[in-house]
Formats: sequence, structure tokens, C-alpha cells
Amino acid sequence: MSRCYAPGFPVLVLGESGTGKELLARHIHEKSGRRGPFVGVNLAALPETILESELFGHEKGSFTGAIAKREGRIAQASGGTLFLDEIGELAPAVQVKLLRVLQEGEYEPLGGKTTRADFRLIAATNRDLGAEVAAGRFREDLYYRLNVIAITSPPLRDRRDDIPLLVDHFLDVYCRKDGKARLALGRDALERLMAYDWPGNVRELENAVQRAVVLSKSSTISQDDLPRPIAEAEHHGQDLTFSLGTPLDEIEQRVIRATLDHTKGDKQLAAQLLGISARTIYRKLGADRDEPEPDAGEVPSLRALPAPPKPTPEPGA
Repeated sequence: MSRCYAPGFPVLVLGESGTGKELLARHIHEKSGRRGPFVGVNLAALPETILESELFGHEKGSFTGAIAKREGRIAQASGGTLFLDEIGELAPAVQVKLLRVLQEGEYEPLGGKTTRADFRLIAATNRDLGAEVAAGRFREDLYYRLNVIAITSPPLRDRRDDIPLLVDHFLDVYCRKDGKARLALGRDALERLMAYDWPGNVRELENAVQRAVVLSKSSTISQDDLPRPIAEAEHHGQDLTFSLGTPLDEIEQRVIRATLDHTKGDKQLAAQLLGISARTIYRKLGADRDEPEPDAGEVPSLRALPAPPKPTPEPGA
């Protein structure tokens, strides 16, 4: 990821719709050291008839309706970053002009004179641009100019450990916006959120949290406050089977160890998922000599992975 911070090269961000490509672009901009603004443009939302004027600007009288000079987005991003979302939607005629900007570092506003460009370009798409090039819908030379550094924003189903952090952020945003006291997230709701596959990615998660904040009638968001497809999502975790008569200590140890496997050894996170203290995990398993027990007041990390495994009796045992 750090290779993207070098400000001299274009970055191409790939990923499904709703995966947070603009947030990733903003993060790259902030880390790049460029002092100018971050200017974002959703190319899919702009009619082709005004796209060129929006990007490059125009002079007064350059076309019918141009009653005043207007700065384009490239000029607005001077010294900073221009983020072009849905770059695969760019019209062929505008692709040629954008290519010139990247090659020569200059552009011409409509009806104006050649102007030097000073911006860092980050483009994003949910399309396979290689396939678009093969189909003749996207210029090959522009594709190679954009594809200097390519990174992928993975779908939310492939990074479920981000879900609690995102939910925490959205709860802050929408509780404040709705004028409510900060709501807590119930464990049943967290398990459903972790189990759902999120075809709409981060955008769908944000919508689900906003809805839950509006509908919740208590201080804790429960499974019942979630949209039905999410509330009915099936558990993704591993099931553990025990014979009847298995000693309780053995069951507890196996559940704790399986949960630690899920959290890659993170005892604080395992404690959060199991609803116990980290001290209990240390006591049940025996503390590592090289790893001191946590302080009594230590708060578990607000990261999480899929719900912990659930013990089920072995049939017929």
C-alpha cells in the first residue's frame, strides 16, 4: 500500500461498487504529501454533453450557454489530487484529451489557451478495463497510463474483521445526526452482521446501520432492528461437536481455542466474541510466560471476525 503514496504516479483503484474506493483514494491523497485539495468526480453521474467542460473548464462564450468563464475540475485540483470515479464510463473523445494531460502535463479549456496541469490522478472502476480495451471501448494507451500502480479494494465479505469498526463509525455518525444518545450494538446483531455476505458492500452496511438507528426503540441495537435479509443471515462459523458427558472444562477449553484460531491468537478479540474477560481466557488456558495478563480495566479491541464456534451435542451420543 505504501507504494501508492509516492505522489508522482497515477493510481488505479479496482473493486466492486460500494467497497469504499473513494475513501481509499482520500487516504492515499492524505498520505501523499500533496498540499492541494482532493477533488472527486463521479464520471457516471455526468452527462456526456457537459463532461468535457466539467473536467477541463471553459471560457466565456466558448459554446451556447457559456455566459461566464468556469474552472474545470483539473484546475480545481491544482497541487492536489483529482479522483475520477467510474473511469470506465469515460467517453472516447474525452479519453483522448485525458491521455494528453497525462502525457504532456497540459490541457486546453474549451475556447481557452494551453494550460499547465499540476495534479495527481487517482482513477477507480468496477469494470475489467482489460476486457474493455479488448472490446474497443477503452483506449489501450490510456489504460497503460492509468495502470502504473493498481490496487484492489476488496469486497466487505472478504474483510469481515472491518465490520465492527465500520459499524462503530456509522453509529457515531447517525446517532449524532438523529440526535440520539450513542446506541450500543447487541451481540445478536453483531453475529448477523458478521454472517451476511454484503453484496452492496460498505454502502449497504452504512444503510443498514442508519436504518437500525432510526428504528431502534432501546439503547441497544438488536437483530430485530436489522433489515430482514441481514437478520436472517446464516452463521458462517465452525461448529464444534461434543459427546454427551464431556467435562465442562474440556468444552470451555475447546471453544476458547477454536475462537482463538478465528482471531489468529488475539485474546482480547476472542474475549469480546465470547462475552468474557481476557483474564478468564488466561485463567482457563494458562497465561503465557512471555505475555503478561492484561490490566483489569483494559478494554477489549473493537475488531472482530466471524462469530465464534457454537458447541452442539453429537447426535445419538
